[in-house]
Amino acid sequence: MAKTVRRLALPLMLVGSLGISGCTGFGYISQTYVSQVPQVVTIGCNEPYEIYDNRQRRRVLVVSNALREVAGCELGRGGMDRAPAETRPARFRAAMRTYLDETAREDCKITGETVFSDLQTEFAYACDAPVEPRGTVVPRLPGRRTQR
Repeated sequence: MAKTVRRLALPLMLVGSLGISGCTGFGYISQTYVSQVPQVVTIGCNEPYEIYDNRQRRRVLVVSNALREVAGCELGRGGMDRAPAETRPARFRAAMRTYLDETAREDCKITGETVFSDLQTEFAYACDAPVEPRGTVVPRLPGRRTQR
């Protein structure tokens, strides 16, 4: 039962975000990321972001928490009392960069960014190494992936 609930988490979150972002990108996100196993990367003051990595397309969806985007974690600290929306691009980029570094892809560069909603940003990246064939065992974040 818990496996089924976790498997449905991304589609349900995506459907729930339709009210925020309209239908823009919903079909694309569903097709590109619904089969990806999420991992969690932490930045700043222990701010967790879910990461959905489509290594074949070299695209990553970074997903934030709705509460963080309303209240913010960095308020009064590194964010210098700025609203979460003002720091959002830098935080999402930091999560993406941290994820690449922690999965042994320090040489990869972020080449593009698409904001789907306040909670979802996709990053394109390029690496010198060729794309791994499907089924290749790749590095994962040790001890910080979401449980299935």
